[in-house]
Amino acid sequence: MDPEISILYCSPCPQGIPQRRVRVQLSPMYQRRSLPPPLEEQILLDWEERQRKQPWVFNGAKFRLHSVMSEGDKANQKEEADQNKERIKNESREGGETESDMDEGGGLTLHLALTSYRDFLGTNWSGEARALQERGAQEHGDTEAYLAHPLGVGAALQCKDGCFVLLRRSHRVGEAAGLLDVPGGHPEPKAVAPNIPEEELSLEVLKPDLVIGELFYSILAEIRDEVNLPLSTLSEPLLLGIARNHISAGRPSAEFYVRCSLTSEEVKERYLQGGLEAHESTEIIFLDREELLTVENSEMWKELCPSAKGCVKLYLLVREQQS
Repeated sequence: MDPEISILYCSPCPQGIPQRRVRVQLSPMYQRRSLPPPLEEQILLDWEERQRKQPWVFNGAKFRLHSVMSEGDKANQKEEADQNKERIKNESREGGETESDMDEGGGLTLHLALTSYRDFLGTNWSGEARALQERGAQEHGDTEAYLAHPLGVGAALQCKDGCFVLLRRSHRVGEAAGLLDVPGGHPEPKAVAPNIPEEELSLEVLKPDLVIGELFYSILAEIRDEVNLPLSTLSEPLLLGIARNHISAGRPSAEFYVRCSLTSEEVKERYLQGGLEAHESTEIIFLDREELLTVENSEMWKELCPSAKGCVKLYLLVREQQS
């Protein structure tokens, strides 16, 4: 495995996991632990200094991924089973998930809380990230206790003719400038509770079903904005798994498989017209399936940023090796 990445979770289903098979638990137990003084205060001071130098940056809320639990995990199985039975009864009355859906296998629960871009810069992206990991292990038995770990999203986007999409990141972005990436970004808590000011967001106002919806919708929105593709040309996202980026202290990203009904030439034409986030990339590159199968052993692999490596690795593990 490339040392820049690791796999936190890999779909046991060879096609990937659909939205109806994913659940969310929101709890204060999954929050980042506050650092003892004066370290926590230093995060705020560093952020204020950054804002003075870069007044265009803002502190957006993000979802923090604490852990995941697959349907096959034994821990809390009985408790989850009881909760699932009750939830199935309620959702069946509302036209939601049924018991036959539950029998498909491959379900996943994400344990989430809230974090922020400011906390990401002050922990995962700081020069003290390694020290924070060591401190977390010593004080809480958890190397991730003090890290923000905002959950990202990315997509293995496949065109009608079988080609996959990569984007070369602009030098105007904060991370991995000039490297190749897959379309992606972050699910946004503010999208789940749009009538509440972002600084007032709390777990109490976030509904789990809407959080799941935002997680799956956000990757489609990122593809639309970065590649300039209409949502009507994109398939339902299928979750391949969750990868960690060790260049940013293990920050997690949910990676999806998405099909596009346009050919690579048509996608390129749309991309060159420019979308809402055209400034984030400078070039679109296509790999056919055979090139993707061998990309780990090619010179191009060195050009991929960690988020792209994690997405490609999960695609190969799920869609190719299991099929």
